[in-house]
Amino acid sequence: MGTKVMDSNVLDVLGNEQVHFNLTVPQLVEKSIENGEGILADNGALSTTTGKYTGRSPKDKFIVDEPSVHDKIAWGKVNRPISPEKFEGLYQRVVDYLKEKELYVFDGYAGAEKEYQLPIRIVNEKAWQNLFVRQLFIRPTREELKTHKPDFTVICTPDFKADPEIDGTNSETFIIISFEKRVVLIGGTEYAGEMKKSIFSVMNYLLPFQNVMPMHCSANVGEKGDVALFFGLSGTGKTTLSADPNRRLIGDDEHGWSDNGVFNFEGGCYAKCINLSQEKEPQIWNAIKFGSVLENVVLDDERAPDYDDASLTENTRAAYPIDFIDGAVIPGVAGHPEVIVFLTADAFGVLPPIAKLTKEQAMYHFLSGYTSKLAGTERGITEPQATFSTCFGEPFLPQQPVTYAEMLGEKITRHNARVYLVNTGWTGGPYGEGSRMKLPYTRAMVSAAINGSIEQSEFEADPVFGVLVPKQVPGVPDEVLKPRNTWADKEAYDKKAVELARLFIENFERFEQVSDDIKNAGPKLK
Repeated sequence: MGTKVMDSNVLDVLGNEQVHFNLTVPQLVEKSIENGEGILADNGALSTTTGKYTGRSPKDKFIVDEPSVHDKIAWGKVNRPISPEKFEGLYQRVVDYLKEKELYVFDGYAGAEKEYQLPIRIVNEKAWQNLFVRQLFIRPTREELKTHKPDFTVICTPDFKADPEIDGTNSETFIIISFEKRVVLIGGTEYAGEMKKSIFSVMNYLLPFQNVMPMHCSANVGEKGDVALFFGLSGTGKTTLSADPNRRLIGDDEHGWSDNGVFNFEGGCYAKCINLSQEKEPQIWNAIKFGSVLENVVLDDERAPDYDDASLTENTRAAYPIDFIDGAVIPGVAGHPEVIVFLTADAFGVLPPIAKLTKEQAMYHFLSGYTSKLAGTERGITEPQATFSTCFGEPFLPQQPVTYAEMLGEKITRHNARVYLVNTGWTGGPYGEGSRMKLPYTRAMVSAAINGSIEQSEFEADPVFGVLVPKQVPGVPDEVLKPRNTWADKEAYDKKAVELARLFIENFERFEQVSDDIKNAGPKLK
């Protein structure tokens, strides 16, 4: 490991000898500080800021419209096409830009299961971003590095800005995937999550062809080998709820489900840390130390992180290797899930805090992917907005949503998995009137779902949404379980429930090809 002349892939055309390959964590921290990219916080983490881009830029993401993928991509608002000619022109401009730059290269893997592992290379102009990817992806051994040959290369140049008129982009920012060239170009943004999510998008395209279901979920496993999955968009609680001191973490965000079981795509975690506290989330708190990266977290005069300060963004983040979590499963491979949890942050405050789903309801809610986009996860989001992100990960799914839903339905049947919908959002009223569901209540409900004790309860169908709501859960007041009981104004609740139900029904009209059983598993209006 260390500095040497470039060898292969995109690097052989640069003619630039100042390339650092696979530097160690201390070397990358030193380089970051030396370059003025960040400073050390009092807990030892490297603290950095990302300028005006503090979240993903979904409108700046493109897939190259190449012959081999043209008929396989779900083109639309999410998967925007760009021509091979525009991509090639931008690629050459980026390469020319890099010729004069000091570069940092990480070679590693996505996918903990060897059979489905994707060798990747990431080229950075920022040392701190190279530290980020080193901690987030799967790190090879010295022996593995000797034979490592990347199948996909990510080139990340935050200081290079596109020209929309020349490059065919939407703005100065671009995230472009070429499946034929096996290259991802990222520029015009320092937000490190773009690198992580671009590789997720690549895996989401490739794996279904190998009969592996890619999933935007966290996963953990109990002492008896019982696996639980937590699906949900950013800010719904995937990382928080899967970090359970009584269970071992497999991964916090991206997984595959093969015929062998579940496996993590990553070797690290990227946790939201707004309002982080040692008391409520000790595992995450303790993982933020030397080798971790803090993104847009405000430090006080003594360089202590102020996790309650959202002045830069609500989307403050901490990146760290998964082995910083006590008892994490390494490599991140486990058996088939017994319990699947769909997490939603309902800003309407009308969905029950936990409900059991039939297989058809599970496929309906998976295709719907309802939640509220929370402040900061994307540019321009300043307060929660109701949104439907199919499969709880639409921004990262290149193929048709039904492809992923059918894989889920088949696996639920084959492995007899129980599925629950958990609302980590509002109770007692909508956003602005009610309050967020208390984390101890949510933890108690999730624990009851995983250990099976919730099945001892009597269930009743919600009159609007049809999902099965338990009457009792240990550690949770009975009135909390039925959201209408938590509202002072019952009529206001009824109106709000109908409003959300209508949004579900309107959204689901896009899925014409699914069976009537699935269509009929959604909410009903009288």
